[in-house]
Amino acid sequence: QVQLVESGGGLVQPGGSLRLSCLVSGSIFSFYDMGWYRQAPGKERELVAQIGRGGTTNYADSVKGRFTISRDNAKNTVYLQMNSLELEDTAVYYCKAKRVIAVYWGQGTQVTVSS
Repeated sequence: QVQLVESGGGLVQPGGSLRLSCLVSGSIFSFYDMGWYRQAPGKERELVAQIGRGGTTNYADSVKGRFTISRDNAKNTVYLQMNSLELEDTAVYYCKAKRVIAVYWGQGTQVTVSS
């Protein structure tokens, strides 16, 4: 059973930084394409950033230049470094693992940006 556990969310002031982590267990992490998504109240879940098995990355326009996704295959973990946080970044952030047609989600971690 593949499990994803996110951590690192919290309350931060505008302009601050947070680093989210997602630990994957139950399978071979390096086989998966990984992604971070977020869902704000009343809105649909949206892609934030992706990183492929080979390290190729992709970002939503709204976070380019502020967020960085990375992975450590030795630690079965994907990270999302979030800098220059804005009020609009407030959301529940979810980790996603995908391999062919198999898709797994974490339970989410709340990020609140507020002064």
